[in-house]
Amino acid sequence: MKRKKRIPILRALQEAGARVGLRMVIFRTAPVKECDMNHKKYMRAAIKSAYEGIAEKEGGPFGACIVHKGKVIAIAHNTVLRDNDPTCHAEINGIRAACQILKTPFLRGCTVYSTTEPCPMCFSAIHWAQCKNIVYGTAIEDVARLGFNELSIHNDTLIAMGRSPILIAAKNVLMPECQNLLLAWRKSNLKTY
Repeated sequence: MKRKKRIPILRALQEAGARVGLRMVIFRTAPVKECDMNHKKYMRAAIKSAYEGIAEKEGGPFGACIVHKGKVIAIAHNTVLRDNDPTCHAEINGIRAACQILKTPFLRGCTVYSTTEPCPMCFSAIHWAQCKNIVYGTAIEDVARLGFNELSIHNDTLIAMGRSPILIAAKNVLMPECQNLLLAWRKSNLKTY
């Protein structure tokens, strides 16, 4: 049987995981639509950034990728520990970078890919930046179990309560890879906040 050639981003993810002592588990899946493949591509970029943040001991196991019309605008990870700033979540760092790059405080039409469901602070920033969609990997409860001080308010609830036009385009995207990221964090012995 002929072995498929692995894509470069997957190799980069494996190398990033190996730097923090994690062996990646590769799951074989059924064929997916192009839209799903794009979700996975951008989520892998967020995951890779999160691994880099863990390796550098900059913050929690969180990454974000902001995309507009199929083009990556910004990729960021959590830097709470590096910056001694509780607002330096991956989504916030990504929004800041994207706004600087696009020279506007509004990210209309953008999709935010986040390795974990955005917390209420990040969701609010995504709303205020007028992003269109959110795609995430793991749920808030997954990181709360690691000891992070999370408010268990789901994005669906925030959308309903605030009548936000943001759409949750996809949940649980690459969930096993995002869960591996959380395991890498646990092995890193970095502090939770």
